[in-house]
Amino acid sequence: MKKLLFVLAFAMLGSMAVQAQTNYKAALGLGIDIYDEATFFGASGKYFFSDHHVGQADFLFEDNATMVTFLYSYHKGIVGARGLRWYAGVGPSIVFYKDVDNGFALRPHLGLDFKVNGVPFVVNFDWRPAIVLSEGDNAIGAFGFGMQFAFN
Repeated sequence: MKKLLFVLAFAMLGSMAVQAQTNYKAALGLGIDIYDEATFFGASGKYFFSDHHVGQADFLFEDNATMVTFLYSYHKGIVGARGLRWYAGVGPSIVFYKDVDNGFALRPHLGLDFKVNGVPFVVNFDWRPAIVLSEGDNAIGAFGFGMQFAFN
């Protein structure tokens, strides 16, 4: 499943690369956080404080858990690829489990953000390992994927 989402995300980015534009102020939509043992789905939002500094909040659900993640990212355009940006940053995640103690993790991330020209649509994909600060195991193979509606 993870490999399929990874291939799908990059295929979408590659097919739309010709029609890209970089400017949007905020975006709201679907966020997906993929781990080895769980996949969280829910709401995701981004806000550009400036051209390079971005805040993101995810409110995601899984069968027996709810995860809230707040991320700071530095975005930078890729020369020769209009609409495509790389980003890197860090932020905390809190996981509220149904029957066990809550989990806390630090989430560094590195990814790509793509805005489609003429359509208010943004896709992003990132590597988001979880450095667990509470009881539990670190998750190196964790990824995030987002599809959002862009606002200027």
